[in-house]
Amino acid sequence: MTETQEFEALRPLLFSIAYRLLGSVSEAEDAVQETWLRYASGSVQPQSLKAYLSTVVTRISIDVLRSARVRRETYVGPWFPEPLPTSSSTITGYDDPERAAELADSLSMAALLLLERLSPLERAVFVLREVFRFDFPEVAEAVGRSEGACRQLASRARRHMQEGRPRFAADRRRRVELADRFFAALHDGDLQQLTELLAADVVTLNDGGGTSGGQGGAFGAAKAARFLAAVVSPLLAIGARIDKVELNGHPGAVLRDPEGNVIGTWTLEILDGQIQTIHSVTNPEKLRHLGPVGDLRAVLRERNRARRSPG
Repeated sequence: MTETQEFEALRPLLFSIAYRLLGSVSEAEDAVQETWLRYASGSVQPQSLKAYLSTVVTRISIDVLRSARVRRETYVGPWFPEPLPTSSSTITGYDDPERAAELADSLSMAALLLLERLSPLERAVFVLREVFRFDFPEVAEAVGRSEGACRQLASRARRHMQEGRPRFAADRRRRVELADRFFAALHDGDLQQLTELLAADVVTLNDGGGTSGGQGGAFGAAKAARFLAAVVSPLLAIGARIDKVELNGHPGAVLRDPEGNVIGTWTLEILDGQIQTIHSVTNPEKLRHLGPVGDLRAVLRERNRARRSPG
């Protein structure tokens, strides 16, 4: 294999590490590209290319994460990772279903938000050790700390993650079926069906970055159903559409305006046969990797005009 081919074979792993550390598709892609530039322009002939490139992308990501954390302190409203379209191949590269499920859950919005609570070093150690199962000598090399320090960081990070670890429905097929029923009810404006599918204490939260959409909250099933129907049904009436897609390893959808531009996403967290949490993203800066982005505010204005028009 050529140098380029060897790197490309490891690109999915490098992106997976960087995305879990940064929560940003664009920043993760930039970190991987910077890793390639450093490798291609250097003279290092590593004994293990996987370990070497993982070290480089981890250190780049830690530097980015430290500056990003400062920016997030002034972020308006809830901050969510950029929604990532996923499949069994993009999540894992593994044939083992159990291992695939583990890696899928580590990509969930809930898991990534828990990672936000960790320090950059704790986050890096946790991702490398607990998610990708690197040996401690490899982790220590990647983050530039001793093995003993990494073991302490891993223990501390694992404790924080376990305290708030989300639970999800284990059966992927059942999750998809329930999500299909939810989006069908949303499309039809079926309040009774929506209410039945939502947990009594369902939480609906939106990351609009202070530029588009509200912030959401814990409304209860009936109120959340009415709110969702009131917002979505008029959008569909003017030609918007819901495209179901798996996001961050869980059922989700992309909302498109009448021209097919992306104006938002939903990701559903399902447990015990009901939807527990709905994470939506309408911040246009976090949607660009999904395709051309529309103007949500313009679409809402058009929706309001249509609702006021007689007949």
